Amino acid sequence: MKFNKLIIGMSLTMGLLATATAQTTMKISISVAQNSHQGIAIDTFAKEVEKRTAGRYKIQAFYNGSLGGERESIESVQLGTQELAFSSSGPVPNFVPETKILDVPFLFRDKAHARAVLDGPIGQDMLAKFEPKGFKALAWAENGFRHMTNSKRDVNAPADLKGLKMRTMENPVHIAAYKGLGIITTPMAFPEVFTALQQGTVDGQENPLSVIMSAKFDQVQKHLSLTGHVYSPCIFVMNKAAFDKLSAADKTAFVEAAKEGAKANRARVDQDDANGVKELRAKGMTVIDNVDKAKFVAALTTVNAGFEKDFGKANLDRIRNVK
Repeated sequence: MKFNKLIIGMSLTMGLLATATAQTTMKISISVAQNSHQGIAIDTFAKEVEKRTAGRYKIQAFYNGSLGGERESIESVQLGTQELAFSSSGPVPNFVPETKILDVPFLFRDKAHARAVLDGPIGQDMLAKFEPKGFKALAWAENGFRHMTNSKRDVNAPADLKGLKMRTMENPVHIAAYKGLGIITTPMAFPEVFTALQQGTVDGQENPLSVIMSAKFDQVQKHLSLTGHVYSPCIFVMNKAAFDKLSAADKTAFVEAAKEGAKANRARVDQDDANGVKELRAKGMTVIDNVDKAKFVAALTTVNAGFEKDFGKANLDRIRNVK
């Protein structure tokens, strides 16, 4: 009897050890707070991966740029020192140039249009462009439409931007467009932005309402203009070699988990867009919500001609014409 108990005990111990050994932990990171549209994306993804792989894979989430800014995180995924990252599209063209086209100002009519493009053939074809660069792009998600804030003055028209020193993403399309609007551009990783605004190193920045709220930019910025000048996607990226090592079932689990993360993320963006203006006004920001977008489009005529040359008018029209 004692011998049987010993055998059972040893079997249980070995089973527990095997279970512990079988669990693989992977890292994922974002540059903004956990309580944000990006935080809900990676938290949902982590929960779904663990559930869909019966706990064999655990996703450890890092927030607030604790593993570096977006560009650094994507670099780490490419190198394989970090398995996963969730990033806005801002720095992505530095790794996958084909994605540049998504950052052209006033390309998307609204969120429904942008989501239809990303979830349809154009967006899905673009996900495949990541693979030769060392990534598996799991799913498109969302940052939202970008708006401008600053500490100097109300911005009603492009002329009001002239001479404002603004932080931009490390993104060549954004930088070209904002220079065309008379902005003095200062590319900067996101974790540095709050301090730069606080110290007056830059006058302003541009981001979706979800980011403006979660980063508490109302504490260091007085003026918000709802320019909606660029739609900003987000994306789940994974190191391709790490993805390739997964079984077929686990590959499906990771992709489906990312889609669930994207769904939760988009729902939070919708919520933030619905409540954001009221909340930011209550916190003391002056909000210009009747910006004449036609004037901004007109001010970018020369820049847009350059984009048509770079990307091809047919490619831009293909995106514009998606219903």
